[in-house]
Amino acid sequence: MTFTRIAAAAAVFASLALSANVAQAQQAAPLKNDVVAKVDAMYPWLDAVYKDLHAHPEIAFQEVRTAGKLAAEMRKLGFTVTEKVGKTGIVAVLKNGAGPTVLVRTDMDGLPMEERTGLPYASRARATSEGRDTFVMHSCGHDIHMTSWLATARTLVELKSQWKGTLVFIGQPAEEIVAGAKAMLDDGLFKRFPKPDYAFALHSWPLAHGTVGFNDGPVSSNSDWLEITFKGRGGHGSAPDKTIDPVAIAARFVVDVQTVVSREKDPKEFGVVTVGSIQGGTVGNIIPDSVQVRGTIRSYSPTVRAKLLEGVRRVAEGSAAMAGAPKPDMLIGGGGQAIVNSTELVNKTEVVFKEAFGADKAKRMPAMTASEDFSLYANEGVPSMFFFTGVYDPKVVVEAEREGGKPIAFNHSPFYAPVPEPSIKTGAQAMTLAVLNVLGK
Repeated sequence: MTFTRIAAAAAVFASLALSANVAQAQQAAPLKNDVVAKVDAMYPWLDAVYKDLHAHPEIAFQEVRTAGKLAAEMRKLGFTVTEKVGKTGIVAVLKNGAGPTVLVRTDMDGLPMEERTGLPYASRARATSEGRDTFVMHSCGHDIHMTSWLATARTLVELKSQWKGTLVFIGQPAEEIVAGAKAMLDDGLFKRFPKPDYAFALHSWPLAHGTVGFNDGPVSSNSDWLEITFKGRGGHGSAPDKTIDPVAIAARFVVDVQTVVSREKDPKEFGVVTVGSIQGGTVGNIIPDSVQVRGTIRSYSPTVRAKLLEGVRRVAEGSAAMAGAPKPDMLIGGGGQAIVNSTELVNKTEVVFKEAFGADKAKRMPAMTASEDFSLYANEGVPSMFFFTGVYDPKVVVEAEREGGKPIAFNHSPFYAPVPEPSIKTGAQAMTLAVLNVLGK
């Protein structure tokens, strides 16, 4: 075949693929106005639900009130609801004839931190976390996710005559500690309930509200825990020669471990080692017996992940050996895996998103460097799509992007304050259209 014929054939195939995608979008397009109208009509209910969830967050595996509220709302919509799946998770199933089974996940947990947004519905909730009393806040937008999840369920119920299939809506606990998805799967999520043909989840992100971001392939990072206890020999601060100082060992490790990232990892590949906690000692004139260092290790590729894990272990042992100290106690690894979106599902959904929101507001975006355990569902062989929705006033986002502009609060900030409307509406509309696009007609 000549080059000209090859090029012509490729053009034909591309045209056919584009036509197929456009046809899919056009099938969903007639429902776009219906979806928008229904979400708009229910918004007063959604606003009240959102503010209640925001004001009453609960931390990982303590989401008893939250799960109960979601379960009650889903029963009102006609779903069959099972509670306490994976400790505090819920599974809501609705069958509507023969067709694909679609999973829609929301996460439910908040974070152990004090809210400083100043909002009239700000959280003053408290909980016990790792043995300590703490404030709790929805500083990662899980309240936005849950409200959009409920809106999607209600909209799909109101449009039951337009689709066929089975909905499996799950309220997942403990996403923040990357443990809830495993807990639900270990409790028989895909054995006790219909295994999905497709799975979707969304996440709020500091983008302009009204926008939707997505990509195929990796869209989050691998995440591993780093917990190292450096051992020394305690003594008086005036006689360090009589001791082995674990504070100095820990300090050396914190600095030297960054050479694994800067000098051993391929600079074109993503990888981060962060130490977020150093704990040891009681007063300034006593050298302690031990110091604990805790942090996280992030990566996209399995090769980089292995290199970082090995490097952290080696530097920790080397730091101790240089001081003549015993080998440290180490807990490294065991975190979440990167979410890898299905290319076919993303391509199919992208057409619908652009049709619904416009190409200027429905865009491809780089993978986030944070981690998520939604990956475990995809790793069970379920074609999956994890996407992002914006939550800030577009003017505020533009100002933040300007040189010298005021930064906007990122996820996990005590100032993280999504604008409920239209952020919730966009999340609900995007998720509903994504689900409708794969259900039977």
